[in-house]
Amino acid sequence: MHSRHYVNRLTRRKGRIVASGLIPEYGVVRMENGEALYSIGDKIVYPMHGAGVVESIEDRQILGESRRYYILRLPIGEVTIMIPCDSTDTVGVREVIGRKELKSVDKALKGNSDEISGNWNRRYRDNMEKLKSGQLPSVCEVVRNLMRAEKKKKLSMGEKKMLTSAKQILMSELILVSERDAVEIEEHISMLVFG
Repeated sequence: MHSRHYVNRLTRRKGRIVASGLIPEYGVVRMENGEALYSIGDKIVYPMHGAGVVESIEDRQILGESRRYYILRLPIGEVTIMIPCDSTDTVGVREVIGRKELKSVDKALKGNSDEISGNWNRRYRDNMEKLKSGQLPSVCEVVRNLMRAEKKKKLSMGEKKMLTSAKQILMSELILVSERDAVEIEEHISMLVFG
């Protein structure tokens, strides 16, 4: 259920109308700290989950606490995620890359594999840090390195799960940017990683 708020001020920031409260026809919010946030229809990345489209902005009460959430629909598996609007900076939410950055993604996937630690625990922690960063070049490195390692030797169960997650994170953003389907994107990634 949407709750409506009175708008007491409108301003323009980065080409967006920003208001204090929810404007249903624009779907734009301004938090109390004055930061402009995302709008309905924006394509954003939620680290460790992937990229999606903001479907709505809703007030929800969870465990007795009322907060405003972005409702994000991911293009893979039609998953819906709720992200608290007031914590987007702390969790690292960002806009998807632009079409111009697709070449740098291709370059990262083609690049040389990083030297991989023989210690599984260390390797897992390093890769997890890269995924948590939410930065696409880091996600590309994890996908590239684990795909190549899997071809050489059997990955542990934890690394197999990590590879699956990393590929979904990467693919969700590439689907939204390139407007190709999941099968095409997965084939493209494999072609770049294995040359």
